[in-house]
Amino acid sequence: MLDCQLYGLQPWGHHLTNILLHAAAAILLFFALRELTASGDAVAGIGDAGRDQRSRLQRGSLWPSVFVAAVFAVHPLRVESVAWVSERKDVLSGVFFMLTLWAYARYARSDGPSLFRYLIVVVLFALGLMCKPTLVTLPFVLLLLDYWPLGRVRPSSSSRRGETASAWSRRNTWSWLVIEKVPLFVLSAASSVATVLAQKQALDLSIKAPLEERLGNALISYVGYVGQMIWPAHLAVLYPYPEGNLEIPQVILALLLLLMISVAFFLWRKKYPFLLIGWLWYLGMLIPMIGIIQVGSQVRADRYTYLPQIGLYLLVAWGGMELFQRWRRSREILAAAAVLVIMALTTRSYLQTSYWRDTETLWRHAIASTSNNYIAHTNLAQNLTHSGRFTEAIAECQEALKIKPDFAAAHNNLGVALLRNKQSGDGALGHDGAVDEAIEHYRKALQINPDFTQAHKNLGIVFMRKGLMDEAIAQFQKTLELEPNDAQAEFSLGSAFLQRREVDEAIAHYQKAVEIRPDYAEARNYLGNAFVGEGKYSEAIANYAAAVRIRPNYSEAHHNMGCVLATIGKNDEALEQFNEALRLNGNDAQAHFALGSLLARMGHREEAVAHLTEALRLKPDYEYAKQQLRELGVPVPQ
Repeated sequence: MLDCQLYGLQPWGHHLTNILLHAAAAILLFFALRELTASGDAVAGIGDAGRDQRSRLQRGSLWPSVFVAAVFAVHPLRVESVAWVSERKDVLSGVFFMLTLWAYARYARSDGPSLFRYLIVVVLFALGLMCKPTLVTLPFVLLLLDYWPLGRVRPSSSSRRGETASAWSRRNTWSWLVIEKVPLFVLSAASSVATVLAQKQALDLSIKAPLEERLGNALISYVGYVGQMIWPAHLAVLYPYPEGNLEIPQVILALLLLLMISVAFFLWRKKYPFLLIGWLWYLGMLIPMIGIIQVGSQVRADRYTYLPQIGLYLLVAWGGMELFQRWRRSREILAAAAVLVIMALTTRSYLQTSYWRDTETLWRHAIASTSNNYIAHTNLAQNLTHSGRFTEAIAECQEALKIKPDFAAAHNNLGVALLRNKQSGDGALGHDGAVDEAIEHYRKALQINPDFTQAHKNLGIVFMRKGLMDEAIAQFQKTLELEPNDAQAEFSLGSAFLQRREVDEAIAHYQKAVEIRPDYAEARNYLGNAFVGEGKYSEAIANYAAAVRIRPNYSEAHHNMGCVLATIGKNDEALEQFNEALRLNGNDAQAHFALGSLLARMGHREEAVAHLTEALRLKPDYEYAKQQLRELGVPVPQ
């Protein structure tokens, strides 16, 4: 809402906000890592490696933190979260995630328990959850950070061994650290329940895959995300779910690879704790999005890695420090490698961003980057239909249906493209093959998904245009059963009743449409038409006026208002409306006829003849215009 106040509907402003939020998240990540890995008594390794670990952190936390933040900022997998304006929740939740990490580091490093600092952690976490519920795993991340780099986990028997420790540090056992985070776990649980309830419809519409298939795809996705981090090629806005096409060898290989890495990092946990912590950060934070509970039709998504992959960056950054620290000129080698990596990622991100320049490019790239992407074909077809390229749209829908014959959206979009292609050819609906084929595809869409409201509406519109009002009304009523607040369905139902000359019913449904959507200019215009049929001219004019306030370039509403004003004798105001209608649409034959007729009544013969002649030129079979010209003594061919 704030963006709309600042920038209106200018895309650059909304994109700028996302860029600024992402930049802020990257900067905050750097400061959070610096605070988490700062030297001091609280920073300790596990067991005998404590002093060595503290020494390494003291001399090495700056540049690894810079590297992690830089890779997070420029990695191509971040493009989707930043370029997609409606994915604002990613970057905004990222800001609060980093702030929570920073606040928790401040709390954990305090000399004693600080309720104020803890409340800051809770509040920031709550704000992050409100931005995006997938932050529910953050309390688990904080437990990992307690182990490394904060070094808060101490043997529970330390006090019995005579170690000197404050009451604050003696509480740093796993049990106490878990209890400490109970308020955070409560927030996570509440957010999870609320999300499941709110996303019930999305869950219902998701692909119904068996559990073993979802688990297999989850394992493959875990490995796939790692591969995309290392080699970010063939990234797409949507990766289709491979229904029934699970490759068992891939699942086994993925499971073995994940197990080997996990076991190795666990065995190295004392000497290299950052490996295990970074790995568990990655595995744990992905759980809500990994597909065990399938939401939507994608098997994975670039945006899902926004925060989880920070764990992988951590283990790479600190692992690189360990790997090269004994080499001569290790700092120079690491610096050169880091610069090359960041430059390569930046270049690749620039290329990836170019695919987001428009909808057609985005979906064509998705088709080129994935296989059997029936959703991308369908969405590309929808875009082509909106662009008036109906033949191409039909071909894309047909390609989608070759891949997945039971995809309801493709059948619906194919019906739309067929009808639009037919209308663009002769401007009317008839009883030819294209119309019947479109109806058949709408019916197939509804056989696949009986609750597909858009298909019900589209089928109703075709029936209405063919004069089958009873069938049309049945489709619109079914739509409203499924979606009671569908303004378009109310509008279409009103139009069907108006064509049946049931004006009172039409008025009721038009009024419901504008009640649901006050800025619905078409409904205001047609409501005005219905009031004209009742002889309620004041109400009609009020609704036409509302329509042109909402949409000043609405020529039809200007024309209709002019007709009513002329009917009640307000000729000057009527002339003004007709002239405005023709200014907006000079090829409107009816507006030329209405203006010519009014001018004739007012005695302006020459102007009247000019407009009536233009009306006849635009519409050669316009009998009313011919009759009016004859009455003015102008010879007109039969």
